[in-house]
Parts: sequence; structure tokens; C-alpha cells
Amino acid sequence: MKGRNMIRWRDPAKDPRQEPKSHLITAEGAERLRGILDHLSRVKRPALSAKVGEAAALGDRSENADYTYNKKELNRVIARIRYLTKRLDELTVVDRLPADTGKVYFGAFVTLEDEEGEEMRTRIVGHDEIAPDKHWISVDSPLAKALLGKPLDEEVTVAAPGGETTYIITEIDYRDPQA
Repeated sequence: MKGRNMIRWRDPAKDPRQEPKSHLITAEGAERLRGILDHLSRVKRPALSAKVGEAAALGDRSENADYTYNKKELNRVIARIRYLTKRLDELTVVDRLPADTGKVYFGAFVTLEDEEGEEMRTRIVGHDEIAPDKHWISVDSPLAKALLGKPLDEEVTVAAPGGETTYIITEIDYRDPQA
């Protein structure tokens, strides 16, 4: 097979993109996704449709860069709308605190201390809410899987690319979604 659609072959058994994603999301994350979907549907798509219409009215579409660019952008926005609509339907919104707030569960803010004494604060969120700049990690990540269900002052060992790392849970905090 040759052509522009040819990609590098990956073993499906080892491909991390094939792993099932959890269908959990925080209430804030669901609201953010709904806001993005609303903006794309009500603002961006109609504006791009109008631009495509104007560019199409100018004549020869094969040499019209405005038409080609805006048509591709419109198709990208429509695909994103379709994805978000489907994804929001399959997500489960976690909108309440766990019964035992002394253990790490979905939505928790966790402060960890490593072997050198450095602290790291992270939050366990859904796959659609990952934010590396805020240290929000997916519930499906190895660190989150190691932390789930652990109490305060528990020692947790996580396999990392640079070797195993051991952390101690120094703080567990939840924000009340209803507040």
C-alpha cells in the first residue's frame, strides 16, 4: 500500500491508543466540553459556512484558496462537533464526593512527596480533562492507578520510564462539586 494515508504499522496489542479509556469526567470537565460544543455549533460552524458560501460564489473553486481553506476548516469543525456529541453521550459525570474522603478516588487533589523530599500536587481526572500544566492526570495513567484507593501517608511505587519511583501521599483534598 502506498499513498498519503499510509502510516507506520503498530502492533495492536501494544499500541497505547487502543487501550480502552474510562468514561468518567468531573462536572467541571463536562461543562467545559459542553461549552466547546456549544461554541462550535452556534458560532464557529455558521461563520465558516458563510465564508464557504461567499468563496463559492466567487467562481472557480479549484483555484480559490479561500474556498479550499474554509471548506477544510468547516469539515474539521463538523468532525469535532460529531466527536464531542458522541463523547458526551458516553461519559459518566462524577458530581458528588466519595463516601470516604480519606482515600484517593476520582477527582481528588493529591499531594505526593518523592524520595528526595520534593512535593508534587496532582489531580485525578478523566481522559478528556488532562492538563499537564496543572498536573491533572488521567484516571487511566499508571500513577493514578497506583494511587486509587490509597489512604493518607501510604507509600506508593510507580513504574516510570526512568525506573520505579516511590511517593508518599501527604495530602488528599476534594473540592465539593455542589459548592
